[in-house]
Amino acid sequence: MKKTVLTAALAASTIAGAAQAAELRMSWWGGNSRHEATQAALEVCGAKHGHVIKPEFTGWSGHYEKLTTQIAGGTEADIMQVNWPWLSIYSADGTGLADLNTLSDIIDLSSWDADQIEAGSMVGKLNGLPISTTGRLFVFNKSTYAKAGLEVPNTWDELVAAGPVFREKLGEDYYPFEAAKLDAALVMVIYGTQKTGKALIDPETNELAWTKEELTDAVSFYKTLVDNHVIIPWPDVAAAGNIKLHENPNWASGKIAGTYQWDSTYFKITGPLEEGQEVVYHGLLSQDGQKTPGIYRKASMVFSISENSPNKEAAAQIVNCLLNEEEGVAALGSTRGVPASKAAREQLLAADAIKAVQIEAQAKVINAEGPAIHPMMEFPTVRSALEDNLELFAYGEIDAETAADDMIYAINEALEDVK
Repeated sequence: MKKTVLTAALAASTIAGAAQAAELRMSWWGGNSRHEATQAALEVCGAKHGHVIKPEFTGWSGHYEKLTTQIAGGTEADIMQVNWPWLSIYSADGTGLADLNTLSDIIDLSSWDADQIEAGSMVGKLNGLPISTTGRLFVFNKSTYAKAGLEVPNTWDELVAAGPVFREKLGEDYYPFEAAKLDAALVMVIYGTQKTGKALIDPETNELAWTKEELTDAVSFYKTLVDNHVIIPWPDVAAAGNIKLHENPNWASGKIAGTYQWDSTYFKITGPLEEGQEVVYHGLLSQDGQKTPGIYRKASMVFSISENSPNKEAAAQIVNCLLNEEEGVAALGSTRGVPASKAAREQLLAADAIKAVQIEAQAKVINAEGPAIHPMMEFPTVRSALEDNLELFAYGEIDAETAADDMIYAINEALEDVK
């Protein structure tokens, strides 16, 4: 019995020792508020668990290049803030970064749901824990819709039908929705995803999942919106200077009464509204026969641990502290958005550090169904393939079939890099 107790004590000591008194490095990007909050969090988490963590922080510009160089040379920090799409570059086969599943006795993974864990996984390896989760939702101006005698739409058909009503009752310069540039491309993507039940790019095979006919149909839907006075035509948006939504006086006054935006932009797009304008995050529109609601949801960023770190257990303690434990959560606050961690969300909400409306919008994102998004959907090459060819279609320079052909060609070229 004595020998058994001694053996157990020695084993416990060995495990604890592996995660004690370590000198760690952590790298991230951000602005001053994030830098200050993260340094404070590292101090309290380091003191709690007996580690010293050297902070390495930059602005967004150049961080990808710096981190890529470090990882290529094996000189990266023990803990890293990683942009979600970069996982497919740094760990395409799941082995380029530490598998956090192997550290689940230290990191409480129960704070994340299955979809969030999947979002941070590459080939079944959990290479990054989502810090915050964001998704696209439909936002409508209830005040303008009421002025037109309409309820906010629940379906695409209702949205399309609202266009002529807006023009007749409110005037030519009133529109029930907006979609140009990237917003238009992502509207095309959700419409096609709902109809086909498939993500445009299959994250399992790294291949395009839509046929040319399916993509052509999604491209053509843009014209349906224009022809029915649902959105301002792309050329007119460009002629007006491609004004950002939150800077657009027509949005502020309610003349543009709908949009498709990240849930995390709530205060950004509601702040400019004139008095008497009320907008709501409405969730997702639907269509007859759809195979999925098609939520476009992603981890905004993740915390990863270096596969080369000699102190993975210690690094895991700090990651868990930052994302799940009271001291770290309080220090970080919402400097990286509404936390994906359930423990952190509940703590910050109870402390009034985040607003209920932010939680409600994110709940719509988290609870909606949809196929997983391929990280390449966030890459400039893929976005350009969608946006640039849709723009040519919007200007009437190519037809929908040609736009689909050119999108397919450009996306397949981009995907060659991850195969």
